[in-house]
Amino acid sequence: MSPHRSTPALLATALIAACALQPSQASTLPDGARATVAILETTDLHSNILGYDYYKQKADPTLGFERTATLIEQARKQFPNNFLFDSGDTIQGTVLADWQAQVQKMPCDGELAIYRAMDAVGYDGGTIGNHEFNYGLGWLSQVTGTPMNVDGGAHARCDGPHFPLVLSNVDSVRDGKPIFRPWTMVTKDIAVTLPGGKTAKVPLRVAIIGFTPPPIMDWDKRNLEGKVAVDGVVEAAKKYLSQIQAQHPDLVVALVHGGLDTAPYTPALENAGWYLAGVPGIDVLLLGHSHTEFPGPRFASMKDVDDVRGFVRGKPAVMGGFFGKDLGVVELALDYQGGRWNIDDSQTHSEVRPICAKAGDAASCTAADPAIAPLVAKVQQSAVAYVNTPIGRSDVRLSSYFADEGDMSALAVVNAAQRDYVRTELPRQHPELAKVPVLSAAAAFRTGFGGPDDYTDVAPGPLTLRSAADLYFYPNTLAAVKTDGAGVKAWLEKSAERFNRIDPAKTDAQPLINTRYPGFNFDQMQGGIQYVIDVSKPEGQRITSLAFDGKPVQPDQPFIVVTNNYRASGGGHFPGLDGSSIVLAAPDGTREIVAHWITQHREITAHNLPAGSWRFAPLKTAGPVTFGSAAGKQDVVRADGIEGIRQVKDNGDGTAIYAIDLSH
Repeated sequence: MSPHRSTPALLATALIAACALQPSQASTLPDGARATVAILETTDLHSNILGYDYYKQKADPTLGFERTATLIEQARKQFPNNFLFDSGDTIQGTVLADWQAQVQKMPCDGELAIYRAMDAVGYDGGTIGNHEFNYGLGWLSQVTGTPMNVDGGAHARCDGPHFPLVLSNVDSVRDGKPIFRPWTMVTKDIAVTLPGGKTAKVPLRVAIIGFTPPPIMDWDKRNLEGKVAVDGVVEAAKKYLSQIQAQHPDLVVALVHGGLDTAPYTPALENAGWYLAGVPGIDVLLLGHSHTEFPGPRFASMKDVDDVRGFVRGKPAVMGGFFGKDLGVVELALDYQGGRWNIDDSQTHSEVRPICAKAGDAASCTAADPAIAPLVAKVQQSAVAYVNTPIGRSDVRLSSYFADEGDMSALAVVNAAQRDYVRTELPRQHPELAKVPVLSAAAAFRTGFGGPDDYTDVAPGPLTLRSAADLYFYPNTLAAVKTDGAGVKAWLEKSAERFNRIDPAKTDAQPLINTRYPGFNFDQMQGGIQYVIDVSKPEGQRITSLAFDGKPVQPDQPFIVVTNNYRASGGGHFPGLDGSSIVLAAPDGTREIVAHWITQHREITAHNLPAGSWRFAPLKTAGPVTFGSAAGKQDVVRADGIEGIRQVKDNGDGTAIYAIDLSH
């Protein structure tokens, strides 16, 4: 890493004249002028405007943009020279977002609540994440104020955010043109220090270019197929950088809704930030999508990555967490030499600033910006009222605290609803498949990733739409695929990667859960299927028993498996699932299907839910096998009849360490 790295800047005067551009005042600066500029980033806000848990209906100060706004204000005071950008997954992810998109159906002249909040703070630009496409191109076109020449796109210019949105790697199939502007220039005056100590104001021209994950074509196939085409991140960057450089920016900032992955590059790579950092002309990377923080220890062993100071292949980078829990800050030290600004790497660094000094500790969280809540008070009230619409009642507690250890209470409702829907609808569309057995696969979406409150927990008693939203967190649609016994086994083997391989001879504690494998990819099947998972076996060999209706499953035995559009189209990289085996793509959202099923049944009891379908193979271990969950939940596991689990340590932050005896 060189101490002074050149950035794209003003070219020769003749070239400027040829392009009919006015030269920047920076061209009159003497060598040795310096400036400190902060690039601030939010990402993966997922419409968490307020610190509020819609499922528990209580304040949650550990998340929410209203507190990120406070950090933004503080950072701006610290760094008067600043730019603020968002790296996507902004408009989806809460009950409030669903209410605006699917119930209120906001008019063209209305501005989305999350954008109203962001406009109050004042952003300089943003990009589009994969979840922006969840509600379809018509809604995206409307709420971003972006007319799109695509099937279903809005042609009127509606009220969108008051800052530019850029996206370079998604084009309309109709005309081959990008559906958003691929890049734009943001110019702001900054204060610089001259060699003699005096200060001056000069404009800084920052080009921003945006990228979304190429697998959106799989994840939102129903919304996007035949309407748009997607380029790889590196290919899109190279396509537009020559245009950008012709406009003589002082800096080029990539807004990447993607993380870092050093796997061999292909245009379909989901997290291509590492490769984008290697493209000449990119100066700063603002990352996202991975719901984590960079710099941070997760990336300690990654090639050419400084996980302490925040550099990727020599480029400053940051990833500012998720749900409004953090603010990303890149502190750039700029040195003017030879007619251009250069980044002084030795004085540049990145950091992630959390809204809570101690993770999960509400008492340590910063105060909310008081200007935000009043802006969204009306829509917040409507969203809360909406999720309290009664639809039934339950005699059993439905939770995900121990979903990884075999408690299927919450998943059983989802699987029952999905299976009933397909058993009714599939014969209408495919009479030839009417007698094929139907299984259902579902995963617990809330397994503690976001902290001790990030679990599904529906208490016995009245059920509301809020309960259905808690049981099924994402706005996916339902899909069914045709497979066979070998395909079912391969599916379950992939799911079983959720577990670490356990060595029975080890005396030290061994963690049961592979935290690098997301809980939302641990599919659990029901519908007459029974299987055993042996965690002492290597990946791909863990399903040691697989039966249907009490008989061993044969490799060529046909099955229909109900899942969601994300999984059926290739999300999670499950073997055999690439969209080609879909036999039913429902127009209905899975959450709505679950709510309808509850409404039909009115009363949920243990008798009208499918029984648990899997267990661990008995395994006697010399040392403890442990996992994390919310503290003080042993009554939940006892009530569900799961044996051999005990709490061994309360961490004091709402979480606890549990031990599981696998010998049962």
